[in-house]
Amino acid sequence: MTEVPLAPALMTVPAVGDSAPEFELVNQYGEPVRLSDYRGRNVVVVFFPFAFSGICTGELCEIRDNIAAFEDANAAVLAISVDSKFAQRAYAQSEGFGFDLLADFWPHGAVAQAYGVFDAASGMALRGTFIIDAGGTVRYAVVNPRGQARDFAEYRRALADLVGHSS
Repeated sequence: MTEVPLAPALMTVPAVGDSAPEFELVNQYGEPVRLSDYRGRNVVVVFFPFAFSGICTGELCEIRDNIAAFEDANAAVLAISVDSKFAQRAYAQSEGFGFDLLADFWPHGAVAQAYGVFDAASGMALRGTFIIDAGGTVRYAVVNPRGQARDFAEYRRALADLVGHSS
């Protein structure tokens, strides 16, 4: 009898209307952060490839510089990469990020895999963005191609739509 190896599970990006995959990761201070801790509040989950890289720094600085748009939508920002908590802390301090940077370090990229944005060939997360409502449902999802920065205007529209539907 010959055993046929099972094909690896295909990663699937959660669709709008799906429940957001639960996760627990440590932030830049080593504190555990669970998605479910944010029930009752909107959450913007931002996967980025690596700390200290050019496009990623520009994107996260844009969030930092426009954090009021997220706060006005009662949204917490959780930025996730496969870097260690030590790299995340140095990065946050260097750039003055006031939001959590989460380390999807070990098992390597497990949360990025759960969200369908892990690039196994390069060992990094793709630029995936997920806006999750206060009940834990995905309300916006986009994955940008490698090398393409996110459009901040899309965040504003998606957050405004979310706030408009909850009032």
